[in-house]
Amino acid sequence: MNNFDLVSKLYLIPGIVLGLTLHEYCHALAAFKLGDETAKTEGRLTFNPLKHIDPLGFIFILFAGFGWAKPVSFHPENLSHPRRDKALIAAAGPLSNLALGLASMMFIKFATPLLYKMNIPFNIVYVISYVILDMALINLGLFVFNILPLPPLDGSHIFLAGLNLKPETENKIYRYGTIILFAIIILENVLGYDIIPIGKFTGWVFNLFFPGE
Repeated sequence: MNNFDLVSKLYLIPGIVLGLTLHEYCHALAAFKLGDETAKTEGRLTFNPLKHIDPLGFIFILFAGFGWAKPVSFHPENLSHPRRDKALIAAAGPLSNLALGLASMMFIKFATPLLYKMNIPFNIVYVISYVILDMALINLGLFVFNILPLPPLDGSHIFLAGLNLKPETENKIYRYGTIILFAIIILENVLGYDIIPIGKFTGWVFNLFFPGE
């Protein structure tokens, strides 16, 4: 890995850390608001990244383009409407990444020009813009990836919450869905083809903010 690649990886770190931390915090907050205190008891109602980041998952997302954080635990029996509330808890994580991605795009669109007008050195503004752009793309990507209806992703919990399936049927879906997910990831890396539409979605959002660029 050359120096340019190393610097590029360093630019990714704030977006990954903040994205994963916010994602898991919002899972924990949703569970707490819906009546389950497990996440609070386990110390997950915090913005401390060390409580949420899985070291191996962090390394994977930094170098392989996909990864994971420490999952937030909750007990469905503590929820008033378990099936509905499980979907809401699952949705809270990806939606937080979507919000952070859009907020980062808005920063680049509206705040970056102001930084230049404040006579802040070009190199500093460039680095800030680069880091924020990476933060936007990473979190928009996390949103798309996590809403896929494949276990163990959040989208599978949202999808299955709308179905009244037997536990054994759900177990089969989780087992085979996880295999399918890993097969897709491997094929993407081997073939170099985007099966998961992360690039298309992030490109579409970018064009909304910066049409014609």
